[in-house]
Amino acid sequence: MVEDGSLRFHMAGLRKLLGEGTDGARYIATQVGVGYAFVAPVAVQEPADMAPREQAPAAAPVAAVPTHNIPPRLPHLIGRTEDLALLQDRVVDTPLFTIVGAGGVGKTSLAIEIGHALAPQFDNHVAFVDFSMLENPGLVRPMIAGAMGLTVQSDDPLAVILGHVRDRPFLLLLDNCEHLIAPTAELVEHIIDAAPQVRILATSREPLRVRGEHVHRLDALGYPDEGGALTLAQLRAFPAIELFLERARAADSQFRVDEGDARLIGDLCARLGGMALPIELAAVRAATHGLEATARQLGERFSLMWPGRRTALPRQQTLQATLDWSHDLLSDVERIVLERLAIFVGPFSIDAALAVVADALVGADDIATAVDQLVAKSLIVPNRMRGAGTYSLLEMTRAHGRQHLLTRGQAEVNANAQRHAAYYLAELEALLAQEDDVLQDQRPLRQQLGNIRSALDWAFGEDGDLRIAVRLAAASAPVFLNLSHLIECRNWCSRALAEMVDSERGTAIELELQGALAIALMFTRGNRPEVGKALDRALEIARLLEDRWSELRILGRLHIFHERIGEYQVAMDHAARAIQVAEAVGEDEAIGVAYSLSGISHHLAGNQVQARADLEMSLAHAPQSLRSQTVRYGFDHRNRSIIALARTLWLTGDEQRAKALARQAVEEAATLNHPVTLCIALIWSLSIHSWMRDFAAAEATLTTFADCAEANALGPYIAAASGFAGEFAILRGEAGGNALGAIEQCLGRLRTARYDLLTTPFSIALAQGMMLDTRFTEAGNVIDATIRRCEANGEQCLMPELLRIKARIAMSLLDSTTAASLLDSAITLARRQGAAAWELRTVGDLASS
Repeated sequence: MVEDGSLRFHMAGLRKLLGEGTDGARYIATQVGVGYAFVAPVAVQEPADMAPREQAPAAAPVAAVPTHNIPPRLPHLIGRTEDLALLQDRVVDTPLFTIVGAGGVGKTSLAIEIGHALAPQFDNHVAFVDFSMLENPGLVRPMIAGAMGLTVQSDDPLAVILGHVRDRPFLLLLDNCEHLIAPTAELVEHIIDAAPQVRILATSREPLRVRGEHVHRLDALGYPDEGGALTLAQLRAFPAIELFLERARAADSQFRVDEGDARLIGDLCARLGGMALPIELAAVRAATHGLEATARQLGERFSLMWPGRRTALPRQQTLQATLDWSHDLLSDVERIVLERLAIFVGPFSIDAALAVVADALVGADDIATAVDQLVAKSLIVPNRMRGAGTYSLLEMTRAHGRQHLLTRGQAEVNANAQRHAAYYLAELEALLAQEDDVLQDQRPLRQQLGNIRSALDWAFGEDGDLRIAVRLAAASAPVFLNLSHLIECRNWCSRALAEMVDSERGTAIELELQGALAIALMFTRGNRPEVGKALDRALEIARLLEDRWSELRILGRLHIFHERIGEYQVAMDHAARAIQVAEAVGEDEAIGVAYSLSGISHHLAGNQVQARADLEMSLAHAPQSLRSQTVRYGFDHRNRSIIALARTLWLTGDEQRAKALARQAVEEAATLNHPVTLCIALIWSLSIHSWMRDFAAAEATLTTFADCAEANALGPYIAAASGFAGEFAILRGEAGGNALGAIEQCLGRLRTARYDLLTTPFSIALAQGMMLDTRFTEAGNVIDATIRRCEANGEQCLMPELLRIKARIAMSLLDSTTAASLLDSAITLARRQGAAAWELRTVGDLASS
């Protein structure tokens, strides 16, 4: 074994023997990561005693090309084409460029690539200095000198460095400067001032903040925000996914993905914030443990301990090591601020940070300063879009911060969570107290959904605060309805009502919870008795509070509920009460809502003349549809008036205007981005397509309807979609078990959900299908049962058509007398209703009988 002291002695002797230093000659240099290296030019000469041989003409002497110590470049640097091009172009003309970014984003890989690319322009006069292995700030200058291959035999390494580069081009790559910022910044300024041809490219988690510094902020790799509609080729084009696939295949050559796998990888990359290091670690994990298992593990608990390359620097072998490196460089205040900020799920404002982080130990000024410093150190990510004013933490930084906060004790964790929940409660209550248009834009609400969920989870949890929980559930219900998260809305409202104390009953809080629960239950689980119970209680509270707008809102929900379960007279009574409330309010919006309810009730009762008058009155007063109003009522009354008027116009004989209005209703509903309203427009436009036998329009509309129902888990509408498919098959004359089976199954599911409104048209379709199969007696039984039900509940809109179908069954059974009587009755009823379309269809049957 050769000891360090002995080795240095022999190297000094060897340098003296070689004459190092004479006329600037250099033979042996100390290189970081290499040790002692022979650096003088080498020439091959023939021995003097060898026989001379014929030689080619001597070439001109070639100057030896200096070597550099830049680490090997990656075979393929992914997703950095633009960064590379920009820096290659500008570094050569800029004294100092600092690549700034979070740990694990890929700063070092980019710097190495640039070093290799620019080395020829500096005649290989390039030195790479890796500060990650250095802890003593007093050794910054000797380390740089050593990396440059310089011998320092004095106590002033800077003088030696400047003597070497003062009058010549040189590229100095300083990697991982964040923990040595002060001595590095001081040295860099000296070099820039004294050596104008030197170019310095530094990497750090924060800028050096020296004179003349140019900063290049290295962002995360691109990943899909929403990958559901993208093809495999489109998904693979995202750099984050490309990196994942490359690293996974390096770990397992058999690793293959299909379109679904690529979408899952896209979700993983989004969770990892597009950060190169965690993506690489997750890719290796997926190659060994499987993609789905990795995604599941990442979803259950963000892992900071997944291992990376064994040969990587210690700080890059796990995310834990990478983040510990950054955490150790923070001040005490910065650490506690970062740990408390880790509670935010998604973006947060500086006001949110101040409200949640501040306590007796940490004041507002300290927090503001710490946030600035944490942004500078790439631990907080600012949203640089103009006017955004928000910040966020990468998921790995959040996980690390939560981990450290736990070490401070459960009391600290609970206090932080309580401040977080209280802040979002106050924000939501203030938001909902403003005008309705605050709910018009979904984006701000969607961004805060994670924080709202987190606050609710804590507040209802074992260590939570039920006083906050109940109020927060009520305040967040309009947000969940706005974003069409009906199941979530249902669950939180149910939980809040169960935990509510007596002092909160009969208040606006209970009113909001009961009304939201009802609308969520209705469209996800059907028209259960619990829906009516919740709405009746909400109506009772609205009247006790003398809140007319809330009364009108709940009357609208009660109207559609009783209409859907086939209680048409009850719905009509609610419509009449709504008109009284609207007249007392005296505003156009209220009049529009009330006459919408009345018009729809008259339409279903078969009074098409009155229905048309009321619906046109509604549209004359209703303001333009807005999402905010749609959310407040639970669906869009104006849009419902348009589609109901379209049906009414078709029945009264105005087919072209009906078709145009149906198209308008669907188009306007689509712009509201409110699935329930869109489904209402689509389902009633499907009835018009069915009546008109417009199968092309019907198929396109049905596809949209089914997709919307499935995507938003709207159970009753999912059932209806299969029924419409069977109905259209029968109307096209396709007899057979599949169509009939689809309708029978649909009717069963609708009756279970108490959705009687649709059972009449599907019963007609079922009878027509049975007739195609010559099952006339069974068809007659279906029609007779449907007629009895309609006579009992007051649904008269389709009664002329039911009588016409019954007449056709009688004709098929050769009972022409009964058929003629039924057709006469159908014509008489259609005329009384003002339903010219039913009259015309029945007259046609009578003429051909």
